[in-house]
Amino acid sequence: MAKVVVFGLRDTAELAHYYLQNDSYHDVVGFTVHEEYMEEEEFRGLPVVPFENVNDYFSPSKFQLFAPMTARNMNRNRENVYLEGKEKGYDYVTYLSSRASFCDNDIGENCFILEDNTLQPFTKIGNNVVLWSGNHIGHHGEIKDHVFFTSHVVMSGHCVIESNCFFGVNASIRDYSTIRKGTLLAMGASLVSQETEEWGIYVGNPAKRKGSKPSYEVY
Repeated sequence: MAKVVVFGLRDTAELAHYYLQNDSYHDVVGFTVHEEYMEEEEFRGLPVVPFENVNDYFSPSKFQLFAPMTARNMNRNRENVYLEGKEKGYDYVTYLSSRASFCDNDIGENCFILEDNTLQPFTKIGNNVVLWSGNHIGHHGEIKDHVFFTSHVVMSGHCVIESNCFFGVNASIRDYSTIRKGTLLAMGASLVSQETEEWGIYVGNPAKRKGSKPSYEVY
């Protein structure tokens, strides 16, 4: 069991607090956020401290962090917070729902894996990954760091998902696909081409790249 400080003060942080308190052995003891966003000194009955000097309140030798943020800026905001916490000396907890199906998968830290996810055998999950509710993660695949799956995404077997990707609700990915860094696969899109371009936006069925703007300029 770890004593955990959650990064954030909005919906995702509130959900993280709920899940950790009700479906894990961890104990949430406080919240942290960058000082410019500190609008209150207490949240969910727990203290809120500035992230810039969180070490002064919660020593990394005694406490761990959890930063299950949204995918804005193609997960790069969450990536920056994660790396900043590592620089401060913190380890991160991972939340894996008791109502998810998994098979002794290799799962990194600061992952937020909610109910009804199916993780088939021989699939590896990196650090700082969010799997919202109800996704299918196929066998012999790999999801690298700083990736966000929304809900009801189907990732078929033997896929490689590079860092900073985002998948909308009901998106699907065919087997043996390589999803390059920063790919945004839109809601309901069905990827059949087996490979994407870095920072590309893909929509439709079958999914095609839309426009020339990089994904981080759109989401």
